[in-house]
Amino acid sequence: MRVIAGNFKGRQLKAVSGNATRPTTDKVKESIFQMLGPFFDGGYCLDLFAGSGGLGIEALSRGMERTIFIDKQLKAIQTIKENLHTLSIQNQAEVYRNDAYRAINVLSKRNICFQLILLDPPYGKLDYEKMIHHILNKNLLAPDGLLYCEHDIHEQLPELEPKLVKIKQDHYGGTIGITIYKKGVLINE
Repeated sequence: MRVIAGNFKGRQLKAVSGNATRPTTDKVKESIFQMLGPFFDGGYCLDLFAGSGGLGIEALSRGMERTIFIDKQLKAIQTIKENLHTLSIQNQAEVYRNDAYRAINVLSKRNICFQLILLDPPYGKLDYEKMIHHILNKNLLAPDGLLYCEHDIHEQLPELEPKLVKIKQDHYGGTIGITIYKKGVLINE
């Protein structure tokens, strides 16, 4: 695993040991960020189900101002902190060990709006519609914000218009599905 582009291009990242997480491959990560940006002019990113932190760190490398990393596994939290330390970007990040729903509740009390929210949970373990509605109800996604969802290729994510519009749906290999939503887009844009 490595950072694909930006300030930390080519820098190696540590993966979470064991089989509890499934890191996004470099090839998929490169494709994802070509769709999302590929570069950002500041803003806040939320990396839920962060694993090793690879996606959130990629967002920081490509210009996000700050990323908040959430994962409920201790090994993942330790790995994220090690990766941030290796790149000397701890001051651009917050790392919390928490359940995604509880983390969203806590973050909503801080009145933070995220320009990018990354959802990459274990496949088949998340009700995306429920999670996305929770994020929207807590007003965490900024106007024109992007919501990235990585999922099993056979899983169909919901239509959420007019609150969110699917701007991209794709798949990689035989297992990875990707859906990207944007808040506040008109259908005819």
